[in-house]
Amino acid sequence: MHAIGVDIGGTKIAVGVVDPDGTIVTKLRRDTKPQDPASIDAAIADAVKELGKDFEFHAVGLAAAGFASSDRNHMTFAPNIAWREYPLGDNVRALIGRDDLAVVVENDGNAAGWAEYVYGAGRHTQNMTMLTIGTGIGAALIVNGELVRGAYGFAAELGHMRVVPDGHPCGCGRRGCWEQYGSGSALTREARRAGVEREVRAAALLARSGGDASRISGPDVTAAAMEGDELAIELLHDLGTWIGIGCASMAAILDPEVFVVGGGVVAAGDLLLEPARQAYNDHVPAQALRPVTPILAAEMGNDAGIVGAAALAREAVVAG
Repeated sequence: MHAIGVDIGGTKIAVGVVDPDGTIVTKLRRDTKPQDPASIDAAIADAVKELGKDFEFHAVGLAAAGFASSDRNHMTFAPNIAWREYPLGDNVRALIGRDDLAVVVENDGNAAGWAEYVYGAGRHTQNMTMLTIGTGIGAALIVNGELVRGAYGFAAELGHMRVVPDGHPCGCGRRGCWEQYGSGSALTREARRAGVEREVRAAALLARSGGDASRISGPDVTAAAMEGDELAIELLHDLGTWIGIGCASMAAILDPEVFVVGGGVVAAGDLLLEPARQAYNDHVPAQALRPVTPILAAEMGNDAGIVGAAALAREAVVAG
């Protein structure tokens, strides 16, 4: 049975028809206005109806950054879209005009994690922790084959675990959150600081940004590191170390079979993941007693949100 997955971003949506094997059969995009929720509803419905001309489906999964309600119908809050207790599922179903249609609203990290669990690097496991390293740290928790959403839909906000008391300020209003040290934003911040404070060592990064330290990006660091630049390798090592330290704390709580790490920075491969593995082994409790937990690169790429949202919606139909 085909299902439709929708990955909702701040300024655009990506919509795909997904088969039961997790393959996207066809995909399209629509631009949206983040301050106009009704326009997002309309764009989703328009795209779904267009795809419905050629494919039969009974489930639509909607994945977006923010807090999805435990009833999987509302977006309680979103950082980049004007959603507050917003009935996204009901609105989209009404605009499509099909009362029989299952519409499931899900956090985008959960959707991406489910795609990795069912089809990607976490397949063949029952306990998986997924981290998406981007502007912050997104996450998904799979425990005994079930996606953990929590009592109110707020689970898996791992980026806001405090790892450094009174550390860097975070957008959540606290200080010292994990994502201030283990995210793509943290990598960019430290690279730009190096561009100002260590200009000679940062020559390769500055060359990529036209000599302007404020324009150094995460991809600049990754590209320079893959060409052998010592400072860029050091920056990725530091980022990987923080990822590994956080994973060690999560292991004390969840004891997963595997950690799966996604996001653009994973393009650096073992330049990021080897320091993460080493830091994990150095910090995990009872390291000598437990099996080695692999830290693997995600496999589903940018399509994970679409595939995971579709899979979760399809399962909602099967479950009745």
